Amino acid sequence: MTENEQDIETRPGPRNGSGQDPEHSPAPAEEGVENEESYSLDRRTVAAILFSVDAGNREQLVELLEPLHAADIADVLEQVNAYDRRRLIDLYGKEFDGEILSELDESIREEVISLLTPDVLKDAVREMDSDDVVDLVEYLEEPQQEAILDALEDSDRVAVQQALTFPEESAGRLMQREVVAVPELWTVGQAIDFMRERDDLPDQFYHVILVDPRMKPIGHVTLGRLMASPRRLALSEITEPSFRTIPAMQDEGDVAYAFNQYHLISAPVVDEDDRLVGVITIDDAMIVLDEEHEEDILRLAGVGEGSLNDRFTETIKQRLPWLAVNLGTAILASMVIAMFEGTISRFVALAVLMPIVASMGGNAGTQSLTVAVRAIATRDLTGSNVWRVIRREALVGLTNGAAFAVVMGIIGLIWFGDWRLGAVIAAAMVINMLVAGLAGTMVPVVLDRLKVDPALASGTFVTTVTDVVGFFAFLGLAGLVLI
Repeated sequence: MTENEQDIETRPGPRNGSGQDPEHSPAPAEEGVENEESYSLDRRTVAAILFSVDAGNREQLVELLEPLHAADIADVLEQVNAYDRRRLIDLYGKEFDGEILSELDESIREEVISLLTPDVLKDAVREMDSDDVVDLVEYLEEPQQEAILDALEDSDRVAVQQALTFPEESAGRLMQREVVAVPELWTVGQAIDFMRERDDLPDQFYHVILVDPRMKPIGHVTLGRLMASPRRLALSEITEPSFRTIPAMQDEGDVAYAFNQYHLISAPVVDEDDRLVGVITIDDAMIVLDEEHEEDILRLAGVGEGSLNDRFTETIKQRLPWLAVNLGTAILASMVIAMFEGTISRFVALAVLMPIVASMGGNAGTQSLTVAVRAIATRDLTGSNVWRVIRREALVGLTNGAAFAVVMGIIGLIWFGDWRLGAVIAAAMVINMLVAGLAGTMVPVVLDRLKVDPALASGTFVTTVTDVVGFFAFLGLAGLVLI
C-alpha cells in the first residue's frame, strides 16, 4: 500500500448523502481564550478540508476555505502530501486566489503553478501587485515564466519584465510599480480629487509621493495627514520628515535594515537619475528581514536554506558538504589527542574527562558566536565598539571558566582521589572558555571583514578552535603535572 493510499484509507469517508461529517467540522475557538496555537491552523479544520476533498464536495470545500486567509490556505497546501494537494487544487478550481501563490513556500510553488489550469492561473496573477508577480516568476523555469507573463495585461507585463532586469535581491526586484505620485505644487484638495477619479490605484498604499517636473520624488504625505488637512493646504506643507528614497540597485538586505532602523512605512525607489520608478512597502521589507534572520539561523546550523518541503535529494545536497567539513575538523581534533596517546594510556581518567572540557568550550563559543553574528546582521557590532565587545566576551569566558573550574576541580578530586587531576581540568577549563569567548566573537568579525558570510562559516571554525585548544590544554597540562 502506498503512502497516499494509506492516507486515504485511514481518513474517514462520507457518513451521509450530504457529505457532512460532524466529527471533522471546524471547531470554533472559545471567546476570550488565548493559547499558543491561536493563529495556527486547527487540526480539525485541516481534517475537514481533506474530508471534503475525499468526498468530492466542492461546495463544502469552498465554504471551509472561504473564511481562511491566503496564508492559511498556503499552509494547508504545504502540509498535505502531493496527491492530496493536486486533488484539492483541482476541486477548488477557479476560486484559487493569486495571493495564495505569493504566500506559498518556494519549494512547492512551482508544483502548484503546474497544477493550475491556464484560465485559473490567468485570473490568479491578474489580481496580484507587480512586486508579488516578480517574486513569483523570478525563480521559475522559463516555460512557467512565459505562462504567467502571458496572463498579464500588456502594461503589467512590461512592468514585471522591467523589474526582472534588476539584479536579484535588489530594491528593483522588491519594489512594486504601482505608485500614487502627484506634482509637488498641488494642494490637498487636488490630490484627493485625483485619487477619487482614478480607478487604477494600488489596493494598498500608505503615502502620496510628491514629484518635481522631472519625476524626482521630493517628499511624501501620509494618507491620514492628507485626509485630516484642509483642501486648500499645499501638500508641501504636510510632508513627512522621515522621507527617504531607495536606489533601485540597493541590496534588499540594506533596504530591510533601513525600514527597521528608521521606522519607515513605505519609501519611493529611484533609478540612477533619481527619477521615481516604484515604491517599497513595509510588508515586503519585513519579509526580507524575516528571511535574513531565518537564513542566519539555518546557516549557523549548517543546513543552508532548506525547508520542511524540500525533497530528500535537495536536503542531502544542502547538509552533506558541511557535515564533511565537520568530519575534517573532528579528525584534526583527534590528531591532537593522538599526540598525547602515551599520557592517556597511563592515566585512563583523562579519557573520561576530555569530553567535558571540549563540550564546555564549544557551548561557550556558540553563545558568543550567536550574539556576535546577530549583532553583525543588525549592524550593532561595528568598528567603533568591536574591541569593547571582544574584551567583554573574553572577561565573561574567563569568569565562567573560573566558576566551573572550581566545580570540576572538586569533582576531579572526589571522583579520582587526585588533587593534581582536579587542578589540571580546572586550569584547562579556564583556558578553553577564555579562548571560546575570544573565538566566538573574533571569528565572525574577521570573516565579515573578509566578505565571507559569518553565519555560514563561523560555527565550524569556532568549534575547531575550542576542540583543539581544549584537548591540547587539558592533555598538555596533564603531561606536565601528572607525569
